[in-house]
Amino acid sequence: MKDLKYLNKYLFKYKYHLLLGTLFMIVSNFFAVFPAQVVRYAFNLVKENIEMYRLYEGFSLQEDFYEIFASAIFIYGGIIILLALARGVFLFLVRQTIIVMSRLIEYDLKNEIYNHYQELPLSFYRRNNTGDIMNRISEDVSKVRMYLGPAIMYSVNLVTLFLIVIPIMFSVNATLTWYSLIPLPFLSVSIYFVNNLMNKRSEEIQRSQSQLSTLVQEAFSGIRVLKSFAREDDSLRNFTKETNNYKYRSLRLTFVDSLFFPLIMGMVGLSVILVVYIGGVEVMNGAVTAGNIAEFIIYVNLLTWPVTSVGWVTSIIQRAAASQKRINEFLDTDTQITSTKELEKKIEGDIVFENVSFTYPDSGIKALKNVSFSVKKGETLAVIGTTGSGKSTIANLIGRMYDPTSGSITIDGVPIAEFNVQNLRSQLGYVPQDVFLFSDSIKRNIAFGANELTEAQILQASKDADLHENVMGFPQKYETQLGERGITLSGGQKQRVSIARAIARDPKIMVMDDALSAVDTKTENAILNALKKIMKQRTSVIISHRVSSAKLADYIIVLDDGQIMEQGTEAELLAQNGPYKELYNKQLQGEAVE
Repeated sequence: MKDLKYLNKYLFKYKYHLLLGTLFMIVSNFFAVFPAQVVRYAFNLVKENIEMYRLYEGFSLQEDFYEIFASAIFIYGGIIILLALARGVFLFLVRQTIIVMSRLIEYDLKNEIYNHYQELPLSFYRRNNTGDIMNRISEDVSKVRMYLGPAIMYSVNLVTLFLIVIPIMFSVNATLTWYSLIPLPFLSVSIYFVNNLMNKRSEEIQRSQSQLSTLVQEAFSGIRVLKSFAREDDSLRNFTKETNNYKYRSLRLTFVDSLFFPLIMGMVGLSVILVVYIGGVEVMNGAVTAGNIAEFIIYVNLLTWPVTSVGWVTSIIQRAAASQKRINEFLDTDTQITSTKELEKKIEGDIVFENVSFTYPDSGIKALKNVSFSVKKGETLAVIGTTGSGKSTIANLIGRMYDPTSGSITIDGVPIAEFNVQNLRSQLGYVPQDVFLFSDSIKRNIAFGANELTEAQILQASKDADLHENVMGFPQKYETQLGERGITLSGGQKQRVSIARAIARDPKIMVMDDALSAVDTKTENAILNALKKIMKQRTSVIISHRVSSAKLADYIIVLDDGQIMEQGTEAELLAQNGPYKELYNKQLQGEAVE
């Protein structure tokens, strides 16, 4: 229960739901017990008066006696019906308190986890795969809810019913009570082991289902590649193999599941046999009445499910504890990206890197080594380099997705760590290398980065990104719905939507991380010419492996293996005949060949 202690704050928050649910459960159990006593009185009434009724056979008094006798039985039947209805009402109220409480806590817990996920740094997402992250907020929280709802409800039911029924049974006859209770512990232990076996096989099915879903998702997502290489038959064989595996595991679960109810009914039947046999002996001894036997049979049936639920609830608690432990692991993960002064101010755009080094914490790769440069407000910096040279790391550090391992970064002369993180990022326009678009309209994707945008602002951002003409060619224009990750669009179109999204928020600092890699030279020139006017108003950092993207830059740095090889204006770098000149000549020759 150590891991489940984390949930106590929620139980305290919804304490009135829990207390009312317990009260309603106690009342419902009283209404469940009373019918057994009414049945006892009814049985005894029949037994004691049936012979007298027969004695009046042939006399008119028999009919009068029958009317009185039938009226009494009718009244007892009516009382039992009313008690059953009253119990049903209170059981409804139990579920409207305890089960509703579990749903409210589930809602709160999911929101807490999701909010915490959003606060965690990129390094967290590099260490953990998406499937595991999603499982902890879905599958694990669902298992925890089973502890907060059904497990608590049935535990309260077990305790309250035992406290009510067992004393009544012992007050009637201790011998009959002991014999009627003998099978119940065996039932609970048996259910515990059967349920554990069912859980294990259910988890096997879930894993198989996950593998099957992954296979199908990859097949559909990569259907273009699949068809291009004519691998449909192989894909079908793999699918058949996974479905056979799923079928085999499902049948194994069905076999164990089929033992569940026969086991319960067998143990209940044994309890009834013992009650009837020992009760009969006690009746002959004059210790109990025939009505007591009927009463005890009802008590045994009342106790069967609560005792059965002991094994089931124990298993639920074990699974919930394991799930909560997994959840706690993530909730205990703190983000190091915090503000030292929570400074909120309008930034101007002066950026200074001073001896900045950075090593990725998860992989240990040293991406930057003593990098120093400065960009003044309204200037454009181009960062040129080959793949793996550390270009994207600079973009991540400016957006404070990571903090440098050593060195300092300042904006407007203020250490970047002093800014409120949300305030800083709200004033940045970031175009990532790996473009991500949401399954929504083009219009909403462009407007994503800002709270409120007019139609004119969206259109202008689209025009600046050289996207407008393409969009107007679509049947639904800006209302065109994009597929998953923007699959409806070409690579170049996706990049331009991403650029428009960054422009639309009117940022003070614009960071473009290889944002033009998927467009041709003509489109690149069109976008850069459109951005020329925008770049004059804000600080811009253009990261690219193509020298053509650097032609608008006021200053260029050339990175290689995390170090600055050379820096200066384009004219200065060309005059130096260094790495930039070499890269410049190679790319110009490549374009000439094309």
